[in-house]
Amino acid sequence: MPGLQDTDPRLLRAFVAVATELHFTRAAARLFVAQQALSRDIRRLEDRWGVRLFVRSTRQVTLTAEGERLLEPARRAIAAQEELAAAVAGAGAQDRPLVVDVGAPASTAQRILTAAREAAPGVEFVARFHTGLVGAAAELVTGELDVSFGRFAGLAPQVRAVLAHRPVRYERVAVLLPAGDPLAALAEVPLARLAGRELYAGAGNPETTEWTDFARRLFAGRSIAVAPPFPRIDGEEEFVRLVRARRWTVLASEEFTEVPGMVLRPLTDPVPLSPVSMVWPRTLRHPGLSVLTEAATSLAATGDWLHHPPGAWLPEPDRGFLPPGKAGREAGPGG
Repeated sequence: MPGLQDTDPRLLRAFVAVATELHFTRAAARLFVAQQALSRDIRRLEDRWGVRLFVRSTRQVTLTAEGERLLEPARRAIAAQEELAAAVAGAGAQDRPLVVDVGAPASTAQRILTAAREAAPGVEFVARFHTGLVGAAAELVTGELDVSFGRFAGLAPQVRAVLAHRPVRYERVAVLLPAGDPLAALAEVPLARLAGRELYAGAGNPETTEWTDFARRLFAGRSIAVAPPFPRIDGEEEFVRLVRARRWTVLASEEFTEVPGMVLRPLTDPVPLSPVSMVWPRTLRHPGLSVLTEAATSLAATGDWLHHPPGAWLPEPDRGFLPPGKAGREAGPGG
């Protein structure tokens, strides 16, 4: 078969993604590329191999007999290439820093990173600050980022398939209110007291769609609305400025940056929990990864971070990612 020996691994991944999804749009999303670029790659591969891999129509995509025959060898070739890349990365891992997304300076992830640095001063950790796990996941997949934290169930299935994760904490969900709001006088805010309100939950920010989805599930049937989409806000200083200027009511977690003139109150009746997982590429090999994992495990144990308080609420998709021993216990109905 002409051109087989020098086939670009990217073209192989394009072939396997389309063969798996049998849908060009979904396959393009899986690979984080434009659909037009993916179509060009498939045509290029077909030209190079001199075979037709797919039958395309306006309604469906199916594999040809040649496509079916070549699919498993292509998967094995990709697996071998990934194994080689992991071995090379492991060989040089001691010489490069581990790049860790902590989301914000006031976060569970920052606590874990601080503990890891104290435990292993000889390992270099470099912090990044993404606004959400969906945004960070694109860089985890491409290798630009090593570790991130957030709601793993909020990622697309095809993205989760190439990432490993470890639940580290269930943060209590809270509401950020102007100090003069009548609800600010309460120690805890029952969800029912938010009926009729709009809460800012990151709508409009493509990097935080997992958090907006969490909010919609939590608000469903409770007469609470997610605030309309707003342009992505870059930087903590700009976020604080906008929250104060617009006097937003914000859906937040117990780990949240302090905003002058605003107060943070945990939600109750039920108690919503925001799942935080440590997330990294399955092929990652680096000594800092085990240090970070050990720090997360230690903090989770001493802080009882994985406890479900009575009346806890989790979204239904997140129930499938509970740590061992938690599934089916303590968590209330999910949305």
